Amino acid sequence: MKRVFLIVLDSVGIGEMPDAAEYGDAGSNTLLAASKSRHFSMPNMRKLGFFNIDGVRIGEKEENPLGSYARMEELSKGKDTTIGHWEIAGIVSKAPLPVYPQGFPDDLIEEFKRRTKRGVLCNRPYSGTEAIKDYGERHLRTGDLIVYTSADSVFQIAAHENLVPTETLYEYCKIAREMLQGEHGVGRVIARPFTGACGSFVRTLGRHDYSLEPPGITMLDQLKAEGYDVVSIGKIIDIFAGRGITEYQRTSGNAEGIRQTIAYMKREFNGLCFTNLVDYDMLYGHRNDVDGYAKALTEFDMQLPKLLENLGKEDVLMITADHGCDPSTASTDHSREYTPFLMIGEGVPAGINYGTRKGFCDIAATILKCFGLSVQCQGISII
Repeated sequence: MKRVFLIVLDSVGIGEMPDAAEYGDAGSNTLLAASKSRHFSMPNMRKLGFFNIDGVRIGEKEENPLGSYARMEELSKGKDTTIGHWEIAGIVSKAPLPVYPQGFPDDLIEEFKRRTKRGVLCNRPYSGTEAIKDYGERHLRTGDLIVYTSADSVFQIAAHENLVPTETLYEYCKIAREMLQGEHGVGRVIARPFTGACGSFVRTLGRHDYSLEPPGITMLDQLKAEGYDVVSIGKIIDIFAGRGITEYQRTSGNAEGIRQTIAYMKREFNGLCFTNLVDYDMLYGHRNDVDGYAKALTEFDMQLPKLLENLGKEDVLMITADHGCDPSTASTDHSREYTPFLMIGEGVPAGINYGTRKGFCDIAATILKCFGLSVQCQGISII
């Protein structure tokens, strides 16, 4: 193969895994929840075989699917973005990344205050929009940084751009990233700049993630070392701390991510284009917006024919997810779910059900096989 386009529909899980109850996610099914909205429609994904995947309980199955498909079972201990993407790229994490449901330890916060020479507000799990609403005025008055976390393994820092220039906020995040290693090695430190006046604060597009480096070799490392192009679209570059990437485009959301992917389909390159479409998770799953989630899935389905039209004869399109985030449950956290895998291209067989695969890492092995490379990371090729 000449090119592989791998698209991650961030948080589009397809049903609880056997150990979901251990994560507080018994009964979670992101796709099923979204399908109950009147805004849900995915006829083009159905043609690929989406509804034929083992355990998918919605829609009618396609008699002659255009693609092949599988249900992916996560082997890593976790249900977050970082661990999910690492496993897609060939690393199985034996331990979950640390989370802080009571906020970060006092000694860690005191050290952060000492290094940044600023105070800290909040320091507990919080909605990002609510954090700036509740603490923004005090932040402007005192100069203290708004530090908060979530159910994910994250350390987030919010600051008003008029008080803390974005580049300075990034420096504070680098300080936090340097501190948060080992025992406190959270998956991501996230800059959350905002602007506006009291009562009408809004987050800007200046978000920046500072991730842990993957703890082992990934398919991205291997492809880059072999001289292939590795293109990141969306937050892939942040998830992998820039490692194994040769070119990147950040995006403002799903629509731009799809446009950028199609633009790369029209360009000449040889290797992997790795896209993350984040809106399902960030805008709808975490906010329990079932209709918004359904609309976003429908919008992707409407764009799928354009993706397929621009797929070359030596190209493969793969579609998967990294975890679930059921928008219909009381929780706003990610959910421990199986994920879908769809694959289409002239060089791969169509209409084959590969069943349930043990490990997202089989995607990495499959991509490496597409390029005729041996597998140095974890995983067994699907084809």
